[in-house]
Amino acid sequence: MKDFPGTPGTLTGLTLRISQCGFAVGSIAAMATTTSFFNFTAFCFLIASMGLQVIWSFVLALLDAYALVRKKTIHNPVLVSLFVVGDWVTATLSLAAASASAGITVLYFNDLGQCKIGDACQKYQISVALAYMSWITILISSLIMLWLLAAG
Repeated sequence: MKDFPGTPGTLTGLTLRISQCGFAVGSIAAMATTTSFFNFTAFCFLIASMGLQVIWSFVLALLDAYALVRKKTIHNPVLVSLFVVGDWVTATLSLAAASASAGITVLYFNDLGQCKIGDACQKYQISVALAYMSWITILISSLIMLWLLAAG
């Protein structure tokens, strides 16, 4: 297997995992600080999806950090296959949750006109934006994992 930026055990791979985890934590924090997010199923789905993303990214970031300390890249085909499946599952869930939450946010913010300055709507928008940024980093990571698996 080839060694290129973003593969497990490289600094770029660790950076991708940390950014995934950070954006997901930010999305959860923005959504959880509102008082009425639990009234919307899409927002609850976003919290659950981002929670799964935090766990997945954190564990893989620890694995990347361990590999960096040991100065080894992780090119075991079985592990890379597991990373590909896990990344694609979390990417699909994250995109679905962010899209559903964005639809509810647009409906609530624009169409119903029930948001005022300082209301929870800004937090909903921030949470959805952070969820999409998390999804973008997950997408990059999952494509790198797929490329690594295909190159091996």
